[in-house]
Amino acid sequence: MVLDLKLIRQNSTQIQELLDRRKAKEYDLSLVLELDQKHREIETNRSQLSARSNEIGKTIGQKIKNGSSPQGEEIVALKEEGNSLKTQLAELEPQEKELKAKINQLLLQFPNLPADSSPLGKDESENVEVRRWGDEYIPESEGILPHWEIGEQLGILDFKRAVKIAQSRFVNLVGVGAALERALISFMLDSQIAVGYLEVMPPVLVNTESLTGTSQLPKFAEESFKCGEDDLWLTPTAEVPLTNLYRGEILEADQLPIRHCAHTPCFRREAGSYGKDTRGLIRLHQFNKVELVKLVKPEDSEAEHQALVQNAEAILQALKLPYRVIELCTGDLGFGAAKCFDLEVWLPSASTYREISSCSNFHDFQARRANIRFKETGKKGTQYVHTLNGSGLAIGRTMAAVLENYQLPNGTIKVPEVLQPYLKKEVI
Repeated sequence: MVLDLKLIRQNSTQIQELLDRRKAKEYDLSLVLELDQKHREIETNRSQLSARSNEIGKTIGQKIKNGSSPQGEEIVALKEEGNSLKTQLAELEPQEKELKAKINQLLLQFPNLPADSSPLGKDESENVEVRRWGDEYIPESEGILPHWEIGEQLGILDFKRAVKIAQSRFVNLVGVGAALERALISFMLDSQIAVGYLEVMPPVLVNTESLTGTSQLPKFAEESFKCGEDDLWLTPTAEVPLTNLYRGEILEADQLPIRHCAHTPCFRREAGSYGKDTRGLIRLHQFNKVELVKLVKPEDSEAEHQALVQNAEAILQALKLPYRVIELCTGDLGFGAAKCFDLEVWLPSASTYREISSCSNFHDFQARRANIRFKETGKKGTQYVHTLNGSGLAIGRTMAAVLENYQLPNGTIKVPEVLQPYLKKEVI
């Protein structure tokens, strides 16, 4: 389950209006409501037939106990009615099960509802710029080489041999290039651990249930790499294993908030992106990323989201990389997000900002799919947690930004001050 079916029944018009804000015509609740009506009719009928069948069983037992003959006319008639009911139930039960499966499968195709505070808009052109940081660090763009050119000149990025090993959109990091990647990973992890995140090193092969729980499946199957002989996929982001650590669990309220960070390689087919960013580190099939994931109480959700954005921003500020924060409008929200802020870093060679982190609040959307709940001490029942995640940051895009923003006229790269203790170099 994803969207709350009970809520859809009670507020179908309101839910449809919220889905329409996403500007996607395929999200029509009418079929869900039609199937749900049929399912409830069958469920009611089955329940009534089952109750009558149980009543007949008890009546027969009581009459025989009171001396009626098992072969008597009354008992035989009751048995015939009971057999007829069992035949009807045998027909209804699979119908009910099939309809329920269809409804659940259909609901998996529906995206999250946008938060009321998400700005209305038809597409990315109507996203809202929230703030900019670091204008004073924007270098003169004249003469700055794209990161892939300076990287190849310095011998730290090797795209040609990566094609020989795998295919296009892979890269070999060589020498100081590999060391810079490790430095960025270590710096990001150390920074997030210092502000309260618990590091996890999860599996990077994940099962179908995990990808379904965080909403990559079934809609985005073509974006992921699957192992042909196993129910395992290469993880597209550490969001998947970190969130699914708690799949199917009921947590105690005092365990929340849970804040995890992880570095993993990430794998994406980039289906549908033909011709986009074919050069460089921006859109690779394999890349490293430090991910931040939170499980929180609903009432803390908004504040934890703002804090998550600030945690990601802190990395860019420490590296002194100019960036801006964009709030995504309803027409550009990711499938599972109720509210999202993108961080976009400045790339001088293109004279533009490019996304380097997407910080999303999913409300209870993923928690419903993954069945992650919590229980308050002394209170009846359980509630779904709210899940949040964001990149803190994408390593390859951060490296691209460093190679361009710290490029010197003599063709070398100044190492950001905060990375110098990790890299043990001041200049590349």
